[in-house]
Amino acid sequence: MDGHRPPLVLTTGEPAGIGPDICLQAAAQLHAATPGCEVVCVGDASLLAERARQLRLPDPFRNSGFSIEHVPLAAPVTAGRLDPRNARYVLALLDRALQGCRTGEFAAMVTAPVQKSVINEAGIAFTGHTEYLAAACGIARPVMLLVAGQLRVALATTHLPLQAVGAAITPALLDEVLDILQHDLVERFGLPQPRIGVCGLNPHAGEGGHLGREEIEVIAPAIERARTRGVDASGPWPADTIFTPRQLQRFDVVLAMFHDQGLPVLKHAGFGDAVNVTLGLPIIRTSVDHGTALDLAGTGKADAGSLLAALTLATQLAVRA
Repeated sequence: MDGHRPPLVLTTGEPAGIGPDICLQAAAQLHAATPGCEVVCVGDASLLAERARQLRLPDPFRNSGFSIEHVPLAAPVTAGRLDPRNARYVLALLDRALQGCRTGEFAAMVTAPVQKSVINEAGIAFTGHTEYLAAACGIARPVMLLVAGQLRVALATTHLPLQAVGAAITPALLDEVLDILQHDLVERFGLPQPRIGVCGLNPHAGEGGHLGREEIEVIAPAIERARTRGVDASGPWPADTIFTPRQLQRFDVVLAMFHDQGLPVLKHAGFGDAVNVTLGLPIIRTSVDHGTALDLAGTGKADAGSLLAALTLATQLAVRA
């Protein structure tokens, strides 16, 4: 560490999934990818040691820039087998990392994947990292941004059933999301005037109202209001054409209206190397672009590429903070 910038904090995620595996792999590979990066890995030290033995890895935390802060499991772990008893352990990792980021102990927070279903099975309402961290910070409107190289896709809505999306696309939501995108792309990504391409909700962006009126009544007016505030937004564009290479050259970010409108394109372009960034928080948070992959846990077949990309991007964002 250079003596001026605090370390990153890395949560190890669902203990039965590949989170511990990719944290161990990242510890061994990080200095080649991001020299000088210091990371505090928050998780159960015995779990990490056992998983390292299972994966036949040498001690990856020796002279690697990684250190471990021990948070004890609630119940023993078998790779690939979920146990609701460890749900509160998973959330304790997030709470510890968030607390450290808010006090300045850590420069940014990077998260390995969690399993939403088992946390809910433990009786804890949980829709995802994004919403959990936003609620803990008292933020009503977090924005999910996925980054794969030069491709950036933000979401107006995140983890909602498809039938609920239309009602959720309100003038207030779009105003707030566009302002958060503008602010964070300038302040954190260093883009002086980000160009935002806004998708329509319906096929062909509503086909002039024949396939839905959300574009006419909600989305286009929100774009016009944003432009009066100095935001370089345009659209609504049909989602099936905005992601063509020629169109993408016109934008620094595409704002999709719902999860599966934008993320399949991004994951096709960069799965395994993409990064999930939560905008609108008072802290920097990045994450992997994949889930817990229970079938790969403990097998040595998991790929740490997305986690390394998340650590690298967190370092870059922290430099600008």
